[in-house]
Amino acid sequence: MTTLSLSEARTLVTAVMTRAGHSPADAGIIADHLLDCELRGLAFGGLARALSIVERIRATPAPPRPMRVVAETPVSATVDAGDQVGYLAGMRAVELAMDKARAHGIAVVGARNTWYTGMFSYYLEKAADAGFAGMIAGSGPAVVAPHGGTEGRFGTNPIAFGFPAEPSPVIWDIGTSAVMHGEVVLKARLGEKLDPGQACDSGGLPTLDPQAALAGALGVWGGHKGSGLALVVQLLGMMTGAAAAPPGISDCGFFVLLVDPGSLTDAAGYRRRVTEYAASIRATRPVTGGDPVRVPFDRSVARRAETLRRGAIDVPGTVVAALRREAGHAG
Repeated sequence: MTTLSLSEARTLVTAVMTRAGHSPADAGIIADHLLDCELRGLAFGGLARALSIVERIRATPAPPRPMRVVAETPVSATVDAGDQVGYLAGMRAVELAMDKARAHGIAVVGARNTWYTGMFSYYLEKAADAGFAGMIAGSGPAVVAPHGGTEGRFGTNPIAFGFPAEPSPVIWDIGTSAVMHGEVVLKARLGEKLDPGQACDSGGLPTLDPQAALAGALGVWGGHKGSGLALVVQLLGMMTGAAAAPPGISDCGFFVLLVDPGSLTDAAGYRRRVTEYAASIRATRPVTGGDPVRVPFDRSVARRAETLRRGAIDVPGTVVAALRREAGHAG
């Protein structure tokens, strides 16, 4: 592992993204998202993802187009992201949704023609801090097999819900696959194996080889219940105009719903009641010998605070070396 200070990590990723063709401002948006993944201990969505972004850009002959709003009402909008990376499209969609929800109490915004939208909790934290409750769902390429199957039909299809609270929001953010695509890609880079039951190869046989899994299908999370949730997320993503089964890494659907609690009840009172309810959950008597009960997003908040105190992250040396090459750094 290579230890990087947080400033070194941000500078490195920003340089890679700028060299890949992004403006300094857009490179900064992407770097902030990837670094937040690292702060929270989610390395598969962190600095290593910058390499996947570069590889996707390099493999795509046509340059991305400017993002544009192609349909709009006072409480809704659809963004054609022009094949821009999802970290940028997601921020555009969420900012548009916050503006509309602030003005009208509710907003639904979709984005299509995008890819790699990252952690939905990243966006919902910003929305919840601004006082909104919301949901984000995202569809993608057919890489996950439905329950009982061995061929990809779903994306990894994350879904997340966020609610304003103190001192941090309550956010539940999950993928509906047994293992996230980014985890499989990172294991392939590092020469590591998958866990049993996470994937099958192109012939439908169980595999621990991440390369074989990428050529085959990942498993779904949660049996038939998780498979049903994955289907619902795919359909929500398709509501943005995204394809049911886009080719390669492309045309992911990003569906955002935000609500201003003040349109239904007293907003400050709601935030207080959510805070109190979350505290009551944490105060639940744990099982014998078990850890204290947590609320979703508690682990991320604690891990981020710990990493910020440390001021550094540990990144696989092969990933750092590759990033330095992409940034044009010697050594």
